Amino acid sequence: MKYSIVTAAALTVVCSATHVHAASLSEKAEFNAPAEKVWAALGDFCGISNWHPAVAKCELSAEGKVRTLTLAGDGGTIVEALTSWDPAAMSYGYTITEPGPLPVANYASTIKVIANGDKSMIEWSSTFDPKGASEADAMNAMSGVYKAGFEKLAKGF
Repeated sequence: MKYSIVTAAALTVVCSATHVHAASLSEKAEFNAPAEKVWAALGDFCGISNWHPAVAKCELSAEGKVRTLTLAGDGGTIVEALTSWDPAAMSYGYTITEPGPLPVANYASTIKVIANGDKSMIEWSSTFDPKGASEADAMNAMSGVYKAGFEKLAKGF
C-alpha cells in the first residue's frame, strides 16, 4: 500500500485572557484505498489501538464518549473526550481532558477521511498550547504521533 504525507503546520498567536499561544497542526496522508474502507479502520473511536503503534489499549467510559489510552512502552495514559461525531462525513473531534505525557495542553483535534475516487485522504488536525517544550518541539512531537499512525494504518490495507 502506498501513501503520501503532506504537512501543513502553522503557529498562530491567539490573544485572550486565558489563551496566550496556540499552535495549529494539520497532517494529511493519501491512501490507495476507498474512503469507506479507511473509515472502517479509523472511525471506531476506541479502535485507535488497532492502528496506532503508540497505543497498547483503549478503554471506553462515559457512555462511549471518553477513551483512556494506555501507551505502549511506558504504560502512560492519555484521556480523551469525543466532542463531535459525524459518520456520514467520516469525521470526529476530540480533546485531551487530563494532563498526560504529551507536550501539549488545551489540545483539540479533528480526524477525517476524504474520498477521492478509489483513493482517500486522512486529515488529522489540531490546536494546542505547548507544555514543557518549545512550540517547535511540541509541533514535531505531535507531527510524529500523526505520522506514526498513518504509517501503521497504511500497512493494514
